[in-house]
Amino acid sequence: MIELTTIIDGKALAGEVEAETLERAKKLANKAIVPGLATVLVGENPASQMYIRLKHSACSRAGIRSENVLLPESSTEEEIIAKIEELNLREDINGILLQLPLPGGLNPQRAMMSILPEKDVDGFHPRNMGALLLGAERLVPCTPLGIIYALERLDKKLEGTEVVIVGHSNVVGKPLAAMMLNRNATVQVCHVFTRDLAEHTRDADILVVAAGVPGLIKKEMVRPGAYIFDVGINRVGDKTVGDVDYEEVSQIAGAITPVPGGVGPLTVAMLLRQTLNATEDQTKDQQ
Repeated sequence: MIELTTIIDGKALAGEVEAETLERAKKLANKAIVPGLATVLVGENPASQMYIRLKHSACSRAGIRSENVLLPESSTEEEIIAKIEELNLREDINGILLQLPLPGGLNPQRAMMSILPEKDVDGFHPRNMGALLLGAERLVPCTPLGIIYALERLDKKLEGTEVVIVGHSNVVGKPLAAMMLNRNATVQVCHVFTRDLAEHTRDADILVVAAGVPGLIKKEMVRPGAYIFDVGINRVGDKTVGDVDYEEVSQIAGAITPVPGGVGPLTVAMLLRQTLNATEDQTKDQQ
């Protein structure tokens, strides 16, 4: 159990998960099983390239073999799906991740649906999302899973807790709401059409902000002692900042994630954990 502190150190928590993942990978290696993750990157978006490097670096530390499939920016939806289907057939690939966003306005939905559900370590396939909504969580989106993990390590009770989520994306807001409901929290989901956002955020024992608006959440919008998870990553001048006014809100929060160094490392760590989960499920007959 880690001691509760004001700053939720995502790097330290991610390090715990990496160490645990490495031990699990070593046990599989003793049975000649090496977990394999393939990332698919379309185009040369600098931010996407950076995220891919971070993920592959984490894999190397955690005993996971990883490879990146780089497709040209001119790739069609059909070409992306064809490459994913090749990876689906490879026994040495246990997890597949399509790096978003796709270039040129390509809709990622069909491509993500082409990933086999059992290799969908990002948790975005409709079958995995459906299982989540039914309370039978399997592979789930990594950022919400990282937030749940941090709360568990902080020994924060979820049952009956007031949770407010700002942002209703398929990546964070919607799946996190379902995961919180599965744990018997009371959940409010806010978004760009919400009237009087502060009226809702002040209710929160746990406030998760994933709106993509720098400094959206101010001190007066937060209940003293609340746990704050800032998922925002925004460039303001030469700085990376979150959706929460950190300097203000950290004065009254019970716990808060910094940006960077908070939710981001946890997201990558959950990708590692889910790749191991997928590998163990797929190789049961060999263990």
